[in-house]
Amino acid sequence: MKMKFCDECGTFLRERKDGLWCPKCRKTISSKEVLAPRSFKKEDSATIQVIDRSQIDYVKVSQTCPKCDNEIAYRWFSSVSGEHAGVRRERTVEHFRCTKCSHSWSKIA
Repeated sequence: MKMKFCDECGTFLRERKDGLWCPKCRKTISSKEVLAPRSFKKEDSATIQVIDRSQIDYVKVSQTCPKCDNEIAYRWFSSVSGEHAGVRRERTVEHFRCTKCSHSWSKIA
């Protein structure tokens, strides 16, 4: 169901047995006045394609996979930042993905 808001004050309307109710201005909209949501049709939906990041973007390095013992892996870096006791810290994380079994692991650099 779509969210409905009060025409007078803009507050989110609450559902009740008899319709919708505004908790701020106490206005009630009967269930007869509330429009039924449009039914979903299959032809309305768009196809969503999930595309993985290209392996070409990664650098191949000599790193042994802990799962299959393959000796070549893709490598990339990311950074993690945080604060503890008022001290700001930034760390670099080194990520690996096996070229054979696609197992991923990481190391804090």
